[in-house]
Amino acid sequence: MDRRAEAWLRRRTSHWRDWPADRLLGWKQDQGVRISVVIPARDEEATVGDVVGAVRDEYVLGMPLVDELVVMDSDSADATARVAASAGAAVYRCRDVAPELGSYPGKGEALWKSLLVTTGDVIVFMDADLTTWGSHFVTGLLGPLLCPPGAEDRAPAGPTLLVKACYDRAAGGTPDGGTIGGGRVTELVARPMLNLWWPQLAGVAQPLSGEWAGRRALLESLPFPVGYGVEIAVVIDAAQRHGADAIAQVDLGERAHSHQSDADLAVMAAELMLVAEQRRFGAELAREPELVQFFRAGEGALGTRSRAVPYVERPPAGTVLLESTGRISGGQPSGSVQLGVSR
Repeated sequence: MDRRAEAWLRRRTSHWRDWPADRLLGWKQDQGVRISVVIPARDEEATVGDVVGAVRDEYVLGMPLVDELVVMDSDSADATARVAASAGAAVYRCRDVAPELGSYPGKGEALWKSLLVTTGDVIVFMDADLTTWGSHFVTGLLGPLLCPPGAEDRAPAGPTLLVKACYDRAAGGTPDGGTIGGGRVTELVARPMLNLWWPQLAGVAQPLSGEWAGRRALLESLPFPVGYGVEIAVVIDAAQRHGADAIAQVDLGERAHSHQSDADLAVMAAELMLVAEQRRFGAELAREPELVQFFRAGEGALGTRSRAVPYVERPPAGTVLLESTGRISGGQPSGSVQLGVSR
């Protein structure tokens, strides 16, 4: 391992148990910061209610650690929005947020538009399809961000700007006893790219984790790819602008979620390669990227299909916020499902 990465791994990795909720609440109150939890979701009616409900019960109603609990509904065709609102989230349809700016399909688009409708100084992102997880995911990710600089041995002299989760990823039946470090795209694409092109980041165990958190000041200063490339883009950009010590990672234990097909993961892998290529080489796109996939079209015959690879990047959200209000107008919670978060 690169010596810089090895030192970072020892210095900037902690465990969720290192960050008890009552201590975090004290730091939050001392600093006067607001905290938003954002859950991007597309067709996740089966799981989004459990994720929202657990966070609401523990850290909105039980302990006033979270000020906003938001679900960004990415054009779901099922009851995701209704279920999330019933569980206690403020639900925004991505296409209805700042419609004058247009809309793109994709996770990165949902995260970017969440910056236009939330008010937290610190934002925690969590996936909506979690099946094995715990509410400690929230406190673990908040720990390094709320910890005053120099307050503990694990805290750097400067502020932490970005926190990534690491975990055992449940995958029954694997040769290593049922857990693996990362998913297929992480192991086959993301980690090799970081080790080869950004070796100082080789200690980031889960660069594609959907559970991460950051300071608004950082997030609003970075471009966001509209697709699945958003997570690795933020890691690379934050490190290049502020140094690796501005990033921390927290071990959250075990995590499981729903899985995508190999064909869909291939598009995700192509997105990551494109994001990395642009950051490494400043490559200009000569044409809209696509991925050709093959299927059996009959005995002795191969068929092909071409799938578009998302390549658009949203500009830093801070550049589009209205000066008069400090916040984009136009994004309102979905009409029939606006329940918000009660206290």
